[in-house]
Amino acid sequence: MSEPASISLGIASRYASALFDLAKDDKALEADTTALAETLAAGADLRAVIASPVISRDDQGKVIAAIGAKLGLSTLMTNTLALMSDKRRLFVLPQFLTALADMIAAEKGEVTAEVTAARALTAAQSKKLAETLKARVGKTVKLNTTVDETLIGGLVVKLGSTMIDTSVKAKLAALQNAMKEVG
Repeated sequence: MSEPASISLGIASRYASALFDLAKDDKALEADTTALAETLAAGADLRAVIASPVISRDDQGKVIAAIGAKLGLSTLMTNTLALMSDKRRLFVLPQFLTALADMIAAEKGEVTAEVTAARALTAAQSKKLAETLKARVGKTVKLNTTVDETLIGGLVVKLGSTMIDTSVKAKLAALQNAMKEVG
């Protein structure tokens, strides 16, 4: 990891840890984190505001306060964001939200699996996959599913440091490599 990225991750982790310790029992923390992450993912303007060194602290603070009010964020989350704005630390907001979501999931005994499929999974397929992964890891598994039609068929599942690739694309690539070795 590059030095600036590790510094950003360290800053984000400290803010997330502090907020999590204060709001661990607060049910609004998970909702706030989800709402803020969705807003950040959807808003290119918001990402530009938090990353720009040209925008003043006051302006960043006003934007964050307005977003907090619009989303109905808890007082603790709003105050944390205001502190981050005041200290010019809003640029770590994406890492902050990721760290916070990870802490919430760990507290609930959940893990997240990144699933890439050739076609959208049905509800029954998602449920079966989650149950199978739960039996393997012993924790509740949340699925983040994306569709990649270039896989042709099958799935690619990333769970922690484990990756299971059952895609037709990977099997064809392995077959192609085996044929190169023969010829």
